[in-house]
Amino acid sequence: MIDIARALKTAAASGDVRFGLAETKKSLKNGEAKMVVVASNCPEKDELQATSSVKVIAFPGSNLELGSACGKPYPISALAVISPGESNILSA
Repeated sequence: MIDIARALKTAAASGDVRFGLAETKKSLKNGEAKMVVVASNCPEKDELQATSSVKVIAFPGSNLELGSACGKPYPISALAVISPGESNILSA
């Protein structure tokens, strides 16, 4: 079992991660996303999980905690991992 928070922070720092619901949907539509992570209080969590063609991970914390896990000072409801960088997030 990997530490999701640590893997997200590494991916955000060394890879290509798109933050926010709109960016996540755009990345899915364009076929760029390799994985999606949604906060527990994401308003469209169920919709993303049902319609996504890639693996969707439900982050156990709120959007504030997801933002913090990514090293950002703002809430993040959803994010798309385009390139994991040095992270092992795709093996989660």
